[in-house]
Amino acid sequence: MIMDPISDMFTRIRNATRVRHDSVMMPHSKIKESLCHILMKEGFVVRYQVVSDTDNSVKKKLKIVLKYRPDGQPVITEILRVSLPSKRRYVSRCDIPKPRRGFGVSLVSTSLGVLSGKQARLANVGGELLGIVS
Repeated sequence: MIMDPISDMFTRIRNATRVRHDSVMMPHSKIKESLCHILMKEGFVVRYQVVSDTDNSVKKKLKIVLKYRPDGQPVITEILRVSLPSKRRYVSRCDIPKPRRGFGVSLVSTSLGVLSGKQARLANVGGELLGIVS
């Protein structure tokens, strides 16, 4: 049983980029899918898709195709979990960080759903700072 599924997702992505895998598979959830959607829109992953498990048709898996630069270096250089289950971190609209001076993305869980830091500032909402990707 996974205690923190978002940390597990970030760890799987981090490990896959370090060994230069093309894609990574993980158990599906709605929040992971929304995080993948943001990463795809921001240009950190090529695409993602929800696939059904071959053993069990009820369970779904999430397949993320990772993105690399022409020289073979991964686009995701750093992926951090900020808010932990034991210590939540909430930020207001003004306090949402801009990683790498705007070249990274903050992932924020708001009342409007999971948004990037830029989208949350434009919507004038704060929330739980899930993670930072750069």
